Amino acid sequence: MSANTIHTIHPSSDSGDAHAADAPNLRWRPLDIAVAAALGAACGVIFWGFDFAYMPISSVLGAVLPGLASVTHAMWYFSGTLALLVLRKPGAAMYVNVVGTLVETVIGSQYGIGFVIVSALLQGLFAEIPFALTRYRRFTLPVAVASGLLVALEYGLYLLFFRYQGVSIASPRGIVHMISELTGGALLSGVMPWFLMLGLAKTGVLDRLASGRALLGRHPAV
Repeated sequence: MSANTIHTIHPSSDSGDAHAADAPNLRWRPLDIAVAAALGAACGVIFWGFDFAYMPISSVLGAVLPGLASVTHAMWYFSGTLALLVLRKPGAAMYVNVVGTLVETVIGSQYGIGFVIVSALLQGLFAEIPFALTRYRRFTLPVAVASGLLVALEYGLYLLFFRYQGVSIASPRGIVHMISELTGGALLSGVMPWFLMLGLAKTGVLDRLASGRALLGRHPAV
């Protein structure tokens, strides 16, 4: 893909749904499964690295404003939106999230396997909702941001109810936490996956996928 091709893709345009009127092929192929596994493994390494980076980062941000560190949490769940943008298949977010979580655990995670698997499935489910509402026909920046925001909402509330004991959603820390979570979800789990997808498309590695063909202006194969 040439640089000129990428420059014609605008987040606010219909680049991701040029053929929205056509029924998409939602069946999984062996290629899709292999790409999803590779994407999940790569995200798992990122999760693992962020496990170690989070403590010093959260200490600094927490010192600035309690709850502010939640803006970085999306580094643990951006994979779901990215998977849907790249693969354009139902269940892609949950599949990639679980693969990433398993890779993170095998490498060495400080979190229990039960907690991270349940979190991965829930995050994947919420990431799927905006795309499912479009019947997997629209893969634009606004839909990606909506996906990231929904996961942030789910994860932010989960933390308040089950992990941050004693922190009320109406307290200053609870409010800062939710605002930070949603901000991080929109940017790191919405905008960032969109541009990661464009970057991958520019290398040509998505040319055999529906996402790559759509960005090239080609008709998706059935």
